[in-house]
Amino acid sequence: MEPSADPTVAPRVSVDLNSDLGESFGAWSMGDDVAMLRLVTSANVACGFHGGDPSTMLATCRLAAENDVAVGAHVSYRDLAGFGRRSMDVPAAELRDEVLYQLGALAGMARVAGTSVRYVKPHGALYNRIVHDEAQAAAVVEAVAAFDPTLPLLGLPGSAVERAAGARGLRFVREAFVDRAYRADGALVPRTEPGAVLSEVSAIAARAVRMARDGVVEAADGTPVAVAADSLCVHGDTPGAVRMAEAVRRGLDEAGIAVRPFV
Repeated sequence: MEPSADPTVAPRVSVDLNSDLGESFGAWSMGDDVAMLRLVTSANVACGFHGGDPSTMLATCRLAAENDVAVGAHVSYRDLAGFGRRSMDVPAAELRDEVLYQLGALAGMARVAGTSVRYVKPHGALYNRIVHDEAQAAAVVEAVAAFDPTLPLLGLPGSAVERAAGARGLRFVREAFVDRAYRADGALVPRTEPGAVLSEVSAIAARAVRMARDGVVEAADGTPVAVAADSLCVHGDTPGAVRMAEAVRRGLDEAGIAVRPFV
């Protein structure tokens, strides 16, 4: 991971704003997708393995199309019970096939909704695992390359999946999280630790502007960490997510930073 801020990072003039959406399942409702899709420029749509179901996937794709929001496949471990937040020792070939399955499912729903899958973002424990696990990172990259090698992968800078994507010739888009705490090495503070999820709206908006403009985020210990992100994430299931997204959009607008999709 990148250990510290680079003072030579040039100010950024535009950034994407993404959110994890379509995560409701059956009778269980998650987040406010209607409101979030009026604020974000990219939607990471759950593909049924950690959240989402066929009806939710289709409805979310339709809402994204209506709001001119880019649709991304939010692929996960097969872990509905754990919301995809439990790390799993899935064999690489099986993981590749499960990612392919999710891509195919969402692509079909997106096509019916009049849009298409335009990028891929792993979810939860899979996202964090492929920061350091070379085998699982390669499996995810292999699935994306087999399905559509023009699809970008959205993930954490300096990760194993970024290296695997580069080796395979896939475009990798660097992401930063406005509502999650960082460690000094650029990794996210695990959700099991206190303070991992941030909630102070004004502070979140200010750090989003700093991320987008300066390519820097302050770690939990005060260390400045370089992020150079092309996309900022506001988690749709975070309490107060809509207020956070509104504040982030307002802060970026006031700072003269354009908010637009990276694809």
